[in-house]
Amino acid sequence: MALSVENNERRSRSARLLAWYDRNRRRLPWRALPGEAADPYRVWLSEIMLQQTTVKAVGPYFEKFLARWPDIDAMANASLDDVLRMWAGLGYYSRARNLHACAVAVRRDHGGAFPDTEEGLRALPGIGPYTAAAIAAIAFGCRTMPVDGNIERVVSRLFAVDEPLPKAKPRIRELAATLLGETRSGDSAQALMDLGAAICTPKKPACALCPLGDDCVARLRGDQETFPRKTPKKAGELRRGAAFVVRRGADLLVRTRPAKGLLGGMTEVPTSDWLAAQDDATARKQAPSIGGACWRRKAGTVTHVFTHFPLELAVYTATAAARTRAPDGMRWTPIATLQDEALPNLMRKVIAHGLGHDPDPKGRASAKREPVFGQDHTQSKVREKI
Repeated sequence: MALSVENNERRSRSARLLAWYDRNRRRLPWRALPGEAADPYRVWLSEIMLQQTTVKAVGPYFEKFLARWPDIDAMANASLDDVLRMWAGLGYYSRARNLHACAVAVRRDHGGAFPDTEEGLRALPGIGPYTAAAIAAIAFGCRTMPVDGNIERVVSRLFAVDEPLPKAKPRIRELAATLLGETRSGDSAQALMDLGAAICTPKKPACALCPLGDDCVARLRGDQETFPRKTPKKAGELRRGAAFVVRRGADLLVRTRPAKGLLGGMTEVPTSDWLAAQDDATARKQAPSIGGACWRRKAGTVTHVFTHFPLELAVYTATAAARTRAPDGMRWTPIATLQDEALPNLMRKVIAHGLGHDPDPKGRASAKREPVFGQDHTQSKVREKI
């Protein structure tokens, strides 16, 4: 009898959730319309982009990628450099490398068709447990529940999961699976995602509009905003360094970072090492060898927050003679076409500061201003994804 009641409760929740979704689903460029079959390529592309990135940020990139590479064959035929350039600014750049590697693997090993099981998907580059579950459920209707941050919040509140993240993840996954409908697994997952994005928000959730509100234990207790519980994170240690912005007429000195590691394969201006215990003089000694260069330190610093540590860079500028050759491993590139380079956000800020102006001590912009790439970002902070 108890089991029958529990099953009825599960079916009731699933039915209410799907009914709410049918009325309120978000229109997203990668999401199939009602009655349409999901496109595995679009689902895969969006899920890779959405890893640690908001829907709002992903939208324009998804549209650009789809216009440039409309299917898996087109993506597999692309050069990695082109993919990195198109990805620039979205963060977590290893995703772009894995995106390209995955496309190549799908064409080479699977005849251009994605595997339709979680196990098969997880064997592909860049696809972990969550992404495999999301693609399997949404693209292929597999009975599985991917659990992202939105779903963690909904489930932890619905069942009042007091154990903090990340230890609570297995329990939350187990409870989330109880919200799957008998059919429409992909819609069940997307319904929970949309519920977390629109109703069960981190602050001031609209509980009165929630289709699961009457069952929500945290709501009944009145402490829903305290979920999910989280273990406090330790702040990363500040690292310091120097960046060197060198002009030769209308050209800028740049180099490509090593393929593996932080910002792998991306374009940058030369920099020193980024170390916790490093003073300005030590960093300055790592400037590129440019004959006759007179280095000038720009006022202020450029600060940037990576996932695991904050970074503070002093910016030095210099002008090279017209026929100066680039040091080994570096190259001159036209400033006018910098938008075509695979520049991460950090380098966009450094270049903007280096080619721009120094604000006066009171923060007012100078009346005279040199054309810059982007905007001035002195002492700005943006969280960058590795």
